Amino acid sequence: MTAFLTGIRRRARSRPARALRHNRVALVAGGVVLLLALIAVAAPVLAPADPDAQELTARFLSPSGEHWLGTDAFGRDFLSRLMYAMRTSLFAALLAVAVAVVLGLPLGLIAGYAGRWVDAVLSRVAEAIMSMPGLILAIAIVAVLGPGLTNAMIALGVILAPTLFRIARAAALSTRNADYIEAARSVGCSPARILGRHVLPNALSPLIVQLTFHLGAAIIAESSLSFLGLGAQTPTASLGTMVRDGYQAIYETTFPIYPPSVVIAVLILAFTLFGDGLRDAFGGRGER
Repeated sequence: MTAFLTGIRRRARSRPARALRHNRVALVAGGVVLLLALIAVAAPVLAPADPDAQELTARFLSPSGEHWLGTDAFGRDFLSRLMYAMRTSLFAALLAVAVAVVLGLPLGLIAGYAGRWVDAVLSRVAEAIMSMPGLILAIAIVAVLGPGLTNAMIALGVILAPTLFRIARAAALSTRNADYIEAARSVGCSPARILGRHVLPNALSPLIVQLTFHLGAAIIAESSLSFLGLGAQTPTASLGTMVRDGYQAIYETTFPIYPPSVVIAVLILAFTLFGDGLRDAFGGRGER
């Protein structure tokens, strides 16, 4: 009997993995994200030139064997800067999501588990943040903290946190009166242990799905803020600053604006499709 129950649990745990393996679109999207992430991490090794090395006599060169994607307005190797830009933008997206997790996850668990006035106060704060236009609120926070990539991502994390807050709160609300929670209380488990060991696992599936969507949203936000001059600062290469530099040189050549724009679109599409695949897998869609 024990072996039978163990087999059932093992098969249940593998259902999302099997569903994801059968979703070819999600697998391809995940592979694209992984490939671009590896290129970004290995940028110092793969980049053919120093991304900040300027050669003003080689401005706006066409793609060639020496410069595979040509050069920009300052004669810098465009491919090298694009690799480092992906590195900067992906790091910024991870930072923003990390801030959102640190703020939204524990507060959501506490609000749902404690209830009463604690839940009321924290929920009203989260609703107030969600009611404001995201980009405008981010600009306002950056104006207070000062321009810079780290400050911009902290602002973005504050904006993304309410969504994770609501997921964690819903998990805590649905389980705080369950029998196993009461049993944990009866044997003297602390609230922190109950939240971490018994409540949090119920929120992991929707949280993982939501984090993939948040990463795509963070790429968009970082590019927008850097394009406006509130994110990454010169000479740091990010996808947003590269689009801005290409836009500023649009009357001389249009090519520099295309590669970073394509990378942004591919990243956002890949994160979205992979998130859809995870949602379908965890939701059991397609299972008999």
